[in-house]
Amino acid sequence: MIKPLTAAITCVLLASALPANAQSMNPPSQGAEEDPGSEQEATNLDNVIVTGVRTPKAVDKIPGAITLVSKEEIKNTLLVTEDATAVLAKTVPGYAEASQAMSNSGETLRGRVALRLFDGVPQGSPLRDGSRNATFTDMGIVDRVEVINGPSASEGIGAAGGIINYLSATPTKEGNEFRFVTRYSTQFKDDSEGWKVGMNFMRKQDAYDMVVGLSRVERGMGYDGDGRRLGMNTSGSTHDSSSENVFLKGGINFGESGEKRLQASYSRFKIEGNGDYIQVDGCRYDPVECPNPSTNTSEKGHLFGSKSEFNDFEQVNVIYTDSDFAQGTLSINGYWADQAMRYPPEAGEDRYDPLIPVNGPDGQMWDQSEILSEKEGLRLAWARPMLFNVDGLELRTGVDWVRDTAEQRLALTDRLWVPPMEYTSVAPYMQLSYDIGPVTLSGGIRREDGELKVDDYTTTYFRDRRFVNGGTLEYTENLTNLGAIWRIGNGWSTFVAYGEGFGLPNVGIPLRNISCPDDPDDTKPDGCPGDPSISVGDIFDLQPVVVENREIGVNWIGDRASFGASYYDSESEYGTSFVIDPATDDYVLFRAPTRIKGIELSGDYRFSDQWRLSGVYSRIRGKTSFWSEDPEGRFGAGDLNKPMGALDVNPDKIALNLRYRPVQQMELVLGSTTLLSRDLSGSDVREYDGAQFSYEESTTGYTLFDFTASYTLPKNGRISLGIENLTDKQYILTWSQVPGWRNYWAGRGRMTSLTYEVTF
Repeated sequence: MIKPLTAAITCVLLASALPANAQSMNPPSQGAEEDPGSEQEATNLDNVIVTGVRTPKAVDKIPGAITLVSKEEIKNTLLVTEDATAVLAKTVPGYAEASQAMSNSGETLRGRVALRLFDGVPQGSPLRDGSRNATFTDMGIVDRVEVINGPSASEGIGAAGGIINYLSATPTKEGNEFRFVTRYSTQFKDDSEGWKVGMNFMRKQDAYDMVVGLSRVERGMGYDGDGRRLGMNTSGSTHDSSSENVFLKGGINFGESGEKRLQASYSRFKIEGNGDYIQVDGCRYDPVECPNPSTNTSEKGHLFGSKSEFNDFEQVNVIYTDSDFAQGTLSINGYWADQAMRYPPEAGEDRYDPLIPVNGPDGQMWDQSEILSEKEGLRLAWARPMLFNVDGLELRTGVDWVRDTAEQRLALTDRLWVPPMEYTSVAPYMQLSYDIGPVTLSGGIRREDGELKVDDYTTTYFRDRRFVNGGTLEYTENLTNLGAIWRIGNGWSTFVAYGEGFGLPNVGIPLRNISCPDDPDDTKPDGCPGDPSISVGDIFDLQPVVVENREIGVNWIGDRASFGASYYDSESEYGTSFVIDPATDDYVLFRAPTRIKGIELSGDYRFSDQWRLSGVYSRIRGKTSFWSEDPEGRFGAGDLNKPMGALDVNPDKIALNLRYRPVQQMELVLGSTTLLSRDLSGSDVREYDGAQFSYEESTTGYTLFDFTASYTLPKNGRISLGIENLTDKQYILTWSQVPGWRNYWAGRGRMTSLTYEVTF
C-alpha cells in the first residue's frame, strides 16, 4: 500500500509535468564512436552523464566526484584479463582491489557497498546480497561505465557507497557494423589455457537501430607467481569455468522531428564452474600447527553429488523517452530481472543436521547454497529546463517503483536457509538546479517508502530449529542532497556537496543467523523451548542503513593535462561492517556506527601526441564500534575506536598508466597498481560490564604491472598482446590476508593473452 505522504508527493510531482505549451527539443546526442584515443570520443564521453540524473547532463554542472570509464579503458583492460571489475580497480580511486573470483566480496567503493546497474537496472538484491552482482554481462558489450562516488539516493536503495552504472553499446554510424573478437590466454601450464569468441553486430538505418552481442569464454586453471595452482574460491571461482552471453537491443525514433524513442533490450549471462577441481586448504603461519605456511590450492577431482557453482542473470529492459513532453523530457523505464546464484559445496557445522543422513564419504554433511531473486520495476522521470521561464533553472522529478523478492536454500538437501522475502518500494523525488553564470546550485529530496514482508520459517538445526513468525516491516526515510559547483575559469572548478544514501542491511543474514541465547533457566521469552516464538519485527539488525556524506573537491582541465582532488567524510549511525563469526569462521554483518574519511586524487598529462600518463590515488580510513547497541537498552553502542579493516576498507592505492603511440597504428600501455602496506589497531573497554576489546590488523602491500601492445593491420583488424602481472609477482590478495573461513588465496601470476579483432 502506498503511504499517504508518498502518494501526495507523487501526485504533486506528476501534476507538475502536465502543463500547456510544448517546446520542441532535439534528442540528446549519444556520442559518436571513434578509434581508441581519439579526441572526439574523449570529448563526448567526458562531458555528459546520465546516472543519477536520468537524462544527459554536463559533468561540470554536477557537484560531486564522478568517474567516467571510457570504452578505450575497458578495451585495454580486456586485453589483459576477463575479470569484470578489473577496470574499476585500475581507474576508480576509491574502488578496492578486484577479487579475481566469481564473487566480489571485499570490492567496496569508498569502504561501502555500491549499487551496480546495467543500463539502469539493479544487478543485486538488497534482501540477500550474495556478493555476486559484479559479474552479470560480457564487458565486451559495455560502452562505458559511470561511477557516482559516495552515497546517493538518486537511483534507489542500495547506493550507500555510490552507484556504478554499466552502459551498453549504442550504434552511432549509419549502416551495418560487425566486430569479431577472438582471444587466447595461457599461463603456460597444461590446464591454464583459455579462449574467447565474441561477436557484436550494430545497425543504424534512419530512425532504427539495433545491437546484437554474443560471446563465449572458456577459462583454464589459474596459477600464482610460484607456479602453484590457485585455490577454488569458496564463494565461486572464475578459474576452470565457462560463460556465455547474449545481448539484444533495438530502438526506434519517431515523432515529427524524431523527438520520441522506444527502446527494448534483453540480456542473458551465465558463468558456470566446470567442476574439474576441488579445493585443498592451505594454512597460515603458526609456530606449532603450521610452521610452513601455504596458500589454498586445488587438485583435480569432483566432490560427490555436488553441482557446479554458477551466476545466471537475465533481464528485460524497456525505455520510452519523449524530449518534447510538456516543455521537458519524459522518460519511462520498465524492467524485469531474474538472478540465480549457486555457491560451491561446503561441510561447515552450519550445514549439519542429525535428521538428515550424512551425504559425504568423509562422514560430514556437504551442502550448497543457492540464492534466487527476482525484481520488477518502473521508473518515471521528467526534466524541465527553464522552469518558470527562468534561464538556468531546471527541475528533474519523478517516481520509482520496485518489487524485489529473494530466498536462499541449501540445494543438496532441499532445506530453506533464508525464507521468501518481498520488498516493495515507492519513491518520489524532486531535484532542482540553478545555473547562475559560472555557479550551479542544486538540491533535492527523495522519499523512500518501503515495505518488507517475510514468511514464517524455522531456522536450521545449527541455529536451534527456532520458529520465527513472519511479518511486515516498514521503511520510510526522507533523503536530501545539496551541492554547489563554481567554474572559476582557466579550466578550474570547485565543488561542495552533501548527500544521503539508503540501503537494507543484507536482510537474509540476520534472518538465518537467529539462534537461542544462553538461557539455561529459560527465563526470557526468546522463542526457544518453553517460550513463545519470536517475530521478524523483533530482530534488531533489520534496521535500514542511512549514510550521510560531506565532500569538497577541485578540478582543473588544461590543454594537455587535467587534475582532480576530493575529500569526503561519510558516516552512518547504524552502519554495517564485516566480522568473523567465531562459531563458523564465516563472515557476518556487524551493525554499529561507522565513519569513513578519504582523499582521492586523479590526473592525466599528455607529454606529446605520442606519450600520455594518467593516474589515481586514494586513501581511506574507517572507524566503527567494538560493540553495537544493546537490543534491551542496557547500554548504547561504543565509541568509534575500532578500525575498519581490509574486509571493508582497502589500503592506500596508486594506479598509473603510461601510454605510448609511436605511430598511428600502434599503441603500447604499461600499467601499475600499488596497494600500500597498512597497520591498524584499536581498543576499548565497555563501562557496562568491564568487557575489554582490541583489534589489530596488518596487511602487506604489493605492486603489479600489466602490459599491452596493439597494432592495427591495414584493412585486416587489430592484433594485441596483453600480459597480466608482468613480473610474475607472488602475492596474497589484501582481503585474503585477514584470517577467515578457508580464506587464504594467492593472486594470479603472469598470464599472457593474444587478441585478434576485426571490425567491418
